[in-house]
Amino acid sequence: MPAMTMIQALNSAMDISMSRDPNVLTFGEDVGYFGGVFRVTEHLQKKYGAKRCFDAPISENGIAGAAIGMAVYGLRPVIEIQFADYMYPAYDQIVSEAARIRYRSAGEFTVPLTVRMPTGGGIRGGQTHSQSPEALFTHVAGLKTVIPSTPYDAKGLLIASIEDDDPVIFLEPKRLYNGPFAARMDGGAVQKWSDHPGGEVPEDYYKIPIGKANIVREGNEVTILAYGTLVHVAVAAAEMSGIDAEVIDLRTLVPVDIETITKSIAKTGRCVIAHEATRTSGYGAELSALVQEHCFYQLEAPIQRVTGYDTPYPHSLEWEYFPTAPRVAKAMRRVMEAA
Repeated sequence: MPAMTMIQALNSAMDISMSRDPNVLTFGEDVGYFGGVFRVTEHLQKKYGAKRCFDAPISENGIAGAAIGMAVYGLRPVIEIQFADYMYPAYDQIVSEAARIRYRSAGEFTVPLTVRMPTGGGIRGGQTHSQSPEALFTHVAGLKTVIPSTPYDAKGLLIASIEDDDPVIFLEPKRLYNGPFAARMDGGAVQKWSDHPGGEVPEDYYKIPIGKANIVREGNEVTILAYGTLVHVAVAAAEMSGIDAEVIDLRTLVPVDIETITKSIAKTGRCVIAHEATRTSGYGAELSALVQEHCFYQLEAPIQRVTGYDTPYPHSLEWEYFPTAPRVAKAMRRVMEAA
């Protein structure tokens, strides 16, 4: 099985989807000729032509609005917002139109739209290229929200998203594009994707079901819920702490796999939630509420959250802001000592 980076796996997913279905097309800023700022759509215009892979003006609102119209008429557009930080002009179209058309039309129309966005920090992008806005989408009824953590998951989840008849927000942790990351204080990549099992990606078609979490590390003492980059941070934290932690990669935030979460916490009795986004009203708050509602009598200690801080993403103090493995390990020790 070949090894791929996340960029290559996403490109493969796009290529396969476009070859299988002539209604699939992709566009966005620099998506066509240059293949995207991160080269996820590289060579697709040459292979499929400028009608199915093309550049758009710098107008996120226009990109999203045009794609919604295409989707309602039967196409399956995959648009790229160059950075998740740039999605705010498109937010009205995504929330007011894409998310509600199925409901508003009583099921007569659907919006099979996939919105790809590089998300998160770890590349010294500063406050306007490092945001994690996933909670702004999970709050909206009618949207599905997906965040992969490995090339294998990225390909399978992107194909599933493209084939879904509802709008999917597909957030790609750009710190993971070229290698897994444990967020130790030196900020370096742990290894190449070619040395990681998640970098083994089939060349052919496959899907990963939306709404199904993955247990990436089994354990009995504490459950860590994470997604995207923080999955690798959580695994590193478990290894450095010496605590027998179970790490769950949510993969999909909406719909969330509550069954896998509750089954794990019934076993461990403790829960740590880790995400890169700011703390207040972050997705971790929703997870905490769900765990409390479903697992109250199984919990042996208060739930702990490890998140970004309630500040803009600082360029010069990135690793002070980023939820590092030592911070996650400290939270794990707190839940163990509280019991």
